[in-house]
Amino acid sequence: MSQDKGYNPDSASGAMESIQRSDNDNEVNSIEHESGGMPPEARRALVSLLKYGIILASQKGKPFDSICRYQSSVRSHLADVYLKLVLDEKTGIAFVAQLDENDDEDPDAVSLITRRTLSLYDTLLLLVLRKHYQERESSGEQRIIIDIERIEANLTPFLPLTNSMKSDRRKLISALNKMVEKRLLTRVRGSDDRFEITPIIRYVVNAEFLEQMLEEYQGLACEAGLSLNSQGDDNE
Repeated sequence: MSQDKGYNPDSASGAMESIQRSDNDNEVNSIEHESGGMPPEARRALVSLLKYGIILASQKGKPFDSICRYQSSVRSHLADVYLKLVLDEKTGIAFVAQLDENDDEDPDAVSLITRRTLSLYDTLLLLVLRKHYQERESSGEQRIIIDIERIEANLTPFLPLTNSMKSDRRKLISALNKMVEKRLLTRVRGSDDRFEITPIIRYVVNAEFLEQMLEEYQGLACEAGLSLNSQGDDNE
């Protein structure tokens, strides 16, 4: 059993890549300059989209409205740098994604999006959050809220995969903070241990993949748990 690090995407446990914002400020400034034909509010929205990678209508209503209004121009400018706009007006999400390989005719194109393989722990956390989101959305909830105790309880059965049988609250908080940075979670105002799961999580993990990975991880976790228990008995 490997340690809790970035791992091989071709292995049985799989890997998931997180959508990252552009870290190249020069490219962002260049696009701002080249988009001079767009109205000022559209240019500001485009730059904000490139800077943060994701815009939620619930947090940035004005930029989101501008992206919806001028989406043709925004799509055109993004395509110039091999990016595309994913826009869901119903759920209030706009984010930047890499052009699909079939859409990209230039094999030497340089991407502004940095993809990073998630650690096993972060992947398990992501699956737990996605499952909770799917369950609550199916029951008709509009805002999907989850507290840290529920996250911890749902994550515990998978912990043997990380060579541990106990939850580490500090590690969990650190991982949740990263999810907040990626806009997958937002903090519930007035509470340090409650989070709203944003609809962006549906685009990171689809329902079919969720069920497939949960089934696989549950089997692996069961085997790992038996192994850890056996090791504990041997040490007694």
